[in-house]
Amino acid sequence: MASMASEGLTVTQRDQLMVEQEVGKIYTHFSELPPSSKSILLELQRDEHLEYLTRGLGILPPSFASLDANRPWLCYWILHSIALLDEYIEPEMEDAVVDFLSLCQDPGGGYGGGPGQMPHLATTYAAVNSLITLGGSRSLSSIDRGSLYMFFMKMKQPNGGYRMHDGGEVDVRACYTAISVASSLNLLDDELVQDVGSFILSCQTYEGGIAGEPGSEAHGGYTFCGLATMILIDEVDRLDLPRLVDWLVFRQGVECGFQGRTNKLVDGCYSFWQGGTLTLLESLHQLFHGNGLSDSSQSDASELSGDEAHATHDHSCSGHGLENTTSSINLRDTSYNFIQGRRKGGPLFDSLALQQYILLCSQLWDGGLRDKPGKNRDFYHTCYCLSGLSASQYSTSKDFDSVPLPQAVLGPYSNLTEPVHPLHNVLLSKYHDARDHFAIH
Repeated sequence: MASMASEGLTVTQRDQLMVEQEVGKIYTHFSELPPSSKSILLELQRDEHLEYLTRGLGILPPSFASLDANRPWLCYWILHSIALLDEYIEPEMEDAVVDFLSLCQDPGGGYGGGPGQMPHLATTYAAVNSLITLGGSRSLSSIDRGSLYMFFMKMKQPNGGYRMHDGGEVDVRACYTAISVASSLNLLDDELVQDVGSFILSCQTYEGGIAGEPGSEAHGGYTFCGLATMILIDEVDRLDLPRLVDWLVFRQGVECGFQGRTNKLVDGCYSFWQGGTLTLLESLHQLFHGNGLSDSSQSDASELSGDEAHATHDHSCSGHGLENTTSSINLRDTSYNFIQGRRKGGPLFDSLALQQYILLCSQLWDGGLRDKPGKNRDFYHTCYCLSGLSASQYSTSKDFDSVPLPQAVLGPYSNLTEPVHPLHNVLLSKYHDARDHFAIH
């Protein structure tokens, strides 16, 4: 079907055209349906997703052997997805997960990808977030905070960055996973954050987004990691925030979802990495100091089909901001203080259009979510599509945990997911439980 229209195009342009055509077919079909059928297609298939996720906690087929060094990630992706759906796993399975992750914990600090594997900051983040998601004294007390702090200090580099593992790469992802976990466990201090802000600042590119390391291309995942880290260490005002917004809002394309980089294809996982980053920016008081946002900060998302037309949002700086509730800088309070602020105005992205992409293009009716039409489901995309769905549903709420109005939720109101802490991507309720637990330990 590429036909004459695609002749002379680059491979990237042809791929983009094919995706637009596939997504366009879905939206055209949707627009032609009667209202009752539209409502069915926009329904979040909770039971099917739960069945798919629960099976994943059991024995996986041989095709998952390539993820042997990512087993804490599998735990996190699955457990967090189940929690977002306001569901739980059986107590016996909870105990089994805690026991397994304890086997992944290195005596010298940190968690490896499996029992006996080298400790790694990424799998440490996944393991700790899994244990926070499970909650309870047994789960949270299984974390050796003392050795974990020493592991963080071992990974800390003179330039302010962190290594992912012993001898590994130094990048923004490593900074985020270390700082996020330290914050969640009440370990964050001046030594851990020293020069981290300067390293991340060196990774902000001419486009405005943040790269994994200096000199690389701006990327949605690294941008979330960089911005969240700068908020957690209370140095976010050092970033060029207006330019960051400019880059981000143009990542939401005609498909209604987000791309991760300029001139790349839409991908469901960026519903969180990009959509979640914009929800952070909506809440920053510092964003609206000085000259404010540039006139080019406008969303270019397409309109919803049929009767589900979305509202047009004003993306100017007027009316946005976070009330300053912090009277003094305490690194162990930055995460908590951030979610105590109140947001003003609407979202910086088209939240209903994003929900449309997730529900119609990423969701599979037999369970699980995917990158885009034509791709297979997996636990990674299920986790971050659902996380993006939550971020978009709560993006118009004045408080991070206040219940959204019905018009903020596309499809039936039963689609509403649980609210997450926007800096850590764990349920807000689980974050508060962990904060209380580690405040006295």
